[in-house]
Amino acid sequence: QVQLVESGGGLVQAGGSLRLSCAASGRTFSSYGMGWFRQAPGKEREFVGAVSWSGGITYYAGSVKGRFTISRENAKNTVYLQMNSLKPEDTAVYYCAATDIATRRPVSSWGQGTQVTVSS
Repeated sequence: QVQLVESGGGLVQAGGSLRLSCAASGRTFSSYGMGWFRQAPGKEREFVGAVSWSGGITYYAGSVKGRFTISRENAKNTVYLQMNSLKPEDTAVYYCAATDIATRRPVSSWGQGTQVTVSS
């Protein structure tokens, strides 16, 4: 099982950037695809992006494609989400999870999440 801790959230103005990190424990981290998801107030949690176990394949939700980049460092058991050109509608709690790349569905429990707030 993989345990996850997200960090890097904060308050940023529209057009700004943030880099989120997800630190994983467990020796099998490099065996999993990893994904980022987000949940805005009053809305369901949604898929943001995913990266294959090797880092060679990535997928993004249409709403973030071209603005967000997901990457990973298996040697550090860490996955990142670089968020550029942020918009107020990106405001949400962001979570990472081990992810089935084919379905973009989480296959692990969630971390505590990290809050991202984008002001207009």
